[in-house]
Amino acid sequence: MANVVFNNKEMLSWTAYFSDFMKVSPEKIKMINICGKEKNVITTIETHKRVMIFVDDSHSNIFYELWEKGLGEYDAWFSEGLVPGSEVKSGKIVDMVNKKIERPSVIFIVNENTRESYRIGMKNEFFSKGTVKYVGNEIRAVIMSLLNVDSHDVIAIVSGESIVIESAIIASEGTIIAVEPNAQDLKSMEDNVNNFGLHNVKIIPDLSEESLAEVPTPRLAFIVATKYLEEDIRRLLNKNPKLQIVIYTLELDILSGIKEIFEKYNIKNREVMQISVSKIDKNSVFVSQPSPWLISGEV
Repeated sequence: MANVVFNNKEMLSWTAYFSDFMKVSPEKIKMINICGKEKNVITTIETHKRVMIFVDDSHSNIFYELWEKGLGEYDAWFSEGLVPGSEVKSGKIVDMVNKKIERPSVIFIVNENTRESYRIGMKNEFFSKGTVKYVGNEIRAVIMSLLNVDSHDVIAIVSGESIVIESAIIASEGTIIAVEPNAQDLKSMEDNVNNFGLHNVKIIPDLSEESLAEVPTPRLAFIVATKYLEEDIRRLLNKNPKLQIVIYTLELDILSGIKEIFEKYNIKNREVMQISVSKIDKNSVFVSQPSPWLISGEV
């Protein structure tokens, strides 16, 4: 069967139907059309109280996938057809786990306990326990504020695994390019993408011309700096000559060389900040996290 995409009239018809059925304003319903598309369904459900999903047989096992990601106890209503008219079935997602989608259908999911907010600065325990040493969540929150990600953004992130995940959740209609040169870290990145059910992350092993040819042009690059920083910047500027750049480093020798690199590649509006976070542990002793430098600029 060919993929069927609901048109505007049909989607509005279903919105009106469920708005009346659930006695809720249409503005309180989050719509997502995944017919023949890959979208971040899991994170959409986790950040909205009411989600209406338009789906077809390209996602025949969606109920199983939702259950597998831990959403089995969410309330769901299900009906088939491009417009209201068929029977609406209801229950927990776990009750529908064996249901196969064979024709255009609508799934309405409710979880009133969901907090409708972006998860900025997520705790590190949410991420894969792989080889990656994640930055502290307070520092990550500052980084995310600096990146200023929007819903349709395209961002290249070099060796910033947890930044990839938080950016991908916000840029739900965009693309996050995850550059992972280390094979073990790449595996951790793949695990994180799978665990969060993200479909807008493109993982590439390096910044070679061949790898960058397979991804869209980024507006912004976030780079965890190494000795290859200048080469990374040069290759990214070949992809987008007007790139905005944010660099993360803990190393003073790298920090001291960034001014020269920026001047060489005509990167202006340079800003430098250092973040320091200390906490009191269970013994009432101050414990400091590593204090990174963040350097931003644009061509």
